[in-house]
Amino acid sequence: MKKIFSSNMNIDKNAYMNYRTDGETHINNMVTLAEGFMCSSLSLAEQLINNNKLSQADILIYPILFNANHAIELYLKAISWTLNLLNSSKEKFIRNHQLKDLLNDAKKLINNYETNTNGSSHFNEAIKPLESYIDELYEKIEEVIKDGKKKYNIDFSRYPLDYNGEPQFYIIELDNVVIDLENFHTVFKNIHKTLDETVNHYLFTVADKWEWEAEGI
Repeated sequence: MKKIFSSNMNIDKNAYMNYRTDGETHINNMVTLAEGFMCSSLSLAEQLINNNKLSQADILIYPILFNANHAIELYLKAISWTLNLLNSSKEKFIRNHQLKDLLNDAKKLINNYETNTNGSSHFNEAIKPLESYIDELYEKIEEVIKDGKKKYNIDFSRYPLDYNGEPQFYIIELDNVVIDLENFHTVFKNIHKTLDETVNHYLFTVADKWEWEAEGI
C-alpha cells in the first residue's frame, strides 16, 4: 500500500499541509486551520443540501458540527491572542474548549482595546448570530454535576456518551432533534465572515504596530 504522506504526480490531487503555514506566524497558522475546519463544514453542508437522497446528512451532521465548533474555537483563540499582543500582554488565550468562555474573553479584550484607543468596535453587533448559536447550543449540552455546578459537554458531536457515560441529548430525546441544513449554511457563512474579518483586522493592526515601533514612530 502506498504511504498516505506521499505525493501524486498530478499536483491538483495533492494537499500541501505546510503550504499555508510556517514556523513563525503562529496566529496565522491557527487562522489557517480555523478556515479549513469552517470551510469543510460549510462545503459538506452545501453538498448535502444539493443531494441528500440517501439521507447521509443523518451521519455527516456530526463532523459538520464538530468542524464548525472547532473552527469557532480556533478563531476566538486567535482573536484573543492577537488582542493580547496589541495590549502587550504575555497571555495568549483561555486554555479550554468552552465556546462561551472563549467568546466572552474575545469580547472583553476587543471592547477594552477599542475603548483604550478611542476606537469603535462593530464586533458586538456583528457577533450576535454566533452568540445566539452558542446560547442555543449550551441549552442542549448543559449538565448538572454532583456539587451543583454546571458542566457543558462541548464534545457532544465527537462521542455518543457524555462526561458521565450517559447518552447525549440527541440520543435520549423522544422527539426528533433536527438541523435545517439550509439555515445552518446561511447562519454559519455569516459567522465565518465575521470571525475571519475580525481576526484579520486585528492581525493587520498588530503588523502596523510592529512596523511603527520598528521605525520609531
